[in-house]
Amino acid sequence: MRIGELIPAPYRLFALGVSLAALAAGSAALAWQVQDWRYGQQLAEQARLHTDTLNQLALASSTQQRAEQDKRLVLEQKLSASEQIHYRVLSDVQRDQGRLRDRLATADVRLSVLLDTADTASGCAVSAGTATSGVVHGPTRAELDPAHAQRIIGITDAGDQGLIALAACQAYAKQISTPK
Repeated sequence: MRIGELIPAPYRLFALGVSLAALAAGSAALAWQVQDWRYGQQLAEQARLHTDTLNQLALASSTQQRAEQDKRLVLEQKLSASEQIHYRVLSDVQRDQGRLRDRLATADVRLSVLLDTADTASGCAVSAGTATSGVVHGPTRAELDPAHAQRIIGITDAGDQGLIALAACQAYAKQISTPK
């Protein structure tokens, strides 16, 4: 006698059904496990690709930022050099104007203007001043009063400073508007 003959037929059928159900559940669980493993690999690959993409974007962004910072540094250096040149030119002109004012004040230099002696239509007769003892063969000149000469030098000083400031502004505008 065999063991299967001792067990009644309905129980054998039930045992066979349970065995088949267990086998089907095991294979389903195995299928789920394989599916889980495959999706896990795909998700890991997607995460790795996403991380690589983010790293490349960050690297490109930092490279671009570094390039922009370098451009800004170059521009700042150029503007600083331009400002130093402007300051030097302005201080040279102010120093020269100061010397000229000092020479006018000490009567070391005299300012004079040319007179048009042929223009009688203007009706403005200006004397040529006192004759000097030197031999001057040229147009008739009249010396200006030292106070007026000082005022003229002050006006030309302000004009020179304005022209220097304008040149500096033009150089600045040219530097920042020139594409690199």
